[in-house]
Amino acid sequence: MRDVELERVRALPLFSGCSDNTFRHVTGGAFLQRFPAGTTLLLEGDQVDFLYVLLDGVVELEGTWNDKETTLAILKPVSTFILAAVVLDADGLMSARTLERSDILMLSGEAIRRAMQEDASFGFAVAQELAGCYRGLVRTLKNQKLRGGLERLANYLITQRLRQGGDPTFTLPHEKRVLASLLGMTPENLSRAFAAIADYGVEVRGPQVTITRPVVLERLAKPDPLIDNHQPVTGTLSGKAQRERWPRPAKVA
Repeated sequence: MRDVELERVRALPLFSGCSDNTFRHVTGGAFLQRFPAGTTLLLEGDQVDFLYVLLDGVVELEGTWNDKETTLAILKPVSTFILAAVVLDADGLMSARTLERSDILMLSGEAIRRAMQEDASFGFAVAQELAGCYRGLVRTLKNQKLRGGLERLANYLITQRLRQGGDPTFTLPHEKRVLASLLGMTPENLSRAFAAIADYGVEVRGPQVTITRPVVLERLAKPDPLIDNHQPVTGTLSGKAQRERWPRPAKVA
């Protein structure tokens, strides 16, 4: 990798606290590659040899069973994925493919595990990232199990509006097939939900959504900070651990 790329990776929370020797060891055999949209990076059940770090682009994580498939997550920069499988040296439970042209850093799984044993700061950073991923999973499970489809859609729209700056009109970041899968719905049920949510002040024109009565929509959604993470768009947050810490409580002097 070029020096500018190494500096970018070094600034990630996963590596910012490790020693220079650990960083050289972990990145010594790393690859930084640009993949076109639609590239399958790995298949569920495959042996995981690398930790993937998404630096640019979009990646979809999928699961399948009995001729069915579902979208588990849509990742945007900066995100690690398959970290748990790397730590455990286990097969991957998810497939991953690019939705856009993506720059992805691939780090040796063996080097990651060795560095965790030898560098306590790096091991702690990995534990924090895994904790962030776990909390994100708990949020998803609570959303799926405690809310109906219309409530899930309402909260998703509120989250997207806040993450895209808070304007009444914003753009859906995914096609509706992917959105339906993320929300645990069929495309048909999602279409019915969009039709029903119009009564709560939501106008949809293709990928553009306008919330005309936010108070009415929030009354339906009942957003909860213990389920929903309304993290705004910012260049200072990277990694699941940092996203889960937002917003940080003020420190008492």
